[in-house]
Amino acid sequence: MLKTAIVTDSNSGITQAEGKELGITVLPMPFYINEKMYYEDIDLTQEQFYQMLQDGTSISTSQPVVANLLELWDHLLETYDEIVHIPMSSGLSGSCETAMALAREYHGRVEVVNNQRISVTQRQSVMDAITLAGHGKTAREIREYLELTKMDSSIYIMVDTLNYLKKGGRITPAAAALGTLLRLKPVLQIQGEKLDAFAKARNVKQAKKLMIEAIHNDCIKRFGSDETGSHMWIHMAYTGTDTTAIHEFREEVAAEFPNHDIIVNPLSLSVACHIGPGALAVTCTKMMDDSLFKAHH
Repeated sequence: MLKTAIVTDSNSGITQAEGKELGITVLPMPFYINEKMYYEDIDLTQEQFYQMLQDGTSISTSQPVVANLLELWDHLLETYDEIVHIPMSSGLSGSCETAMALAREYHGRVEVVNNQRISVTQRQSVMDAITLAGHGKTAREIREYLELTKMDSSIYIMVDTLNYLKKGGRITPAAAALGTLLRLKPVLQIQGEKLDAFAKARNVKQAKKLMIEAIHNDCIKRFGSDETGSHMWIHMAYTGTDTTAIHEFREEVAAEFPNHDIIVNPLSLSVACHIGPGALAVTCTKMMDDSLFKAHH
């Protein structure tokens, strides 16, 4: 059986400590803060990041450094036969394309998955990859499966303030001013590629209701599940350091999907950089089909 290493980046929300527990490698995403480079979860904590964001410090996201990536792969290939590399969605960053170009030099030993996910949905891809590798699937088979099922998830995010989207040029200053004036709570969605507008809610309560309805809808209409969301993962995420709001929201989501173990994770800092603190997200992802393994037993 081939020994397959699994690599992801910190956009998956998997911490360095969790990566060790899971037996995978987490590539820390770099950030430029006041011209100096920091690495998520290495010398940049969630607390420090949000403090700087609040202080109006200049923070920009960056792709992983090519040399670091190659060094990591070379190091892993000393002990492993092959690598499955699961970066954040190519629609949100160029790091996926860069990794794909670099992987060509490894003649099939490094398979880069372009699976259009981020945060808890990207994390689920990693968990699926671990399961597939455990069942003896090759890096190529794992990549093909993850790319085949990449659109089997959706994310809805309620943004607390429009300032950060305006700052990043994601929305026009006029739209931001109007939204702020009307105290609207925009709900954004990620269906694969990009962060898109989904709905405008009048308040937090309505935004939450819209997001739960959207998840229900996707479970049934897009993923062929049922009212209870069977065969789906329902996960949640948030930005900022205050977890009160997300835990309150979790209760509401749990009431709608009572037989789910709902994991809550901080959203990756790359996303937080663009949407700011105080965001709440709920996601659904289709579970892996068991029949993939049954044939081998």
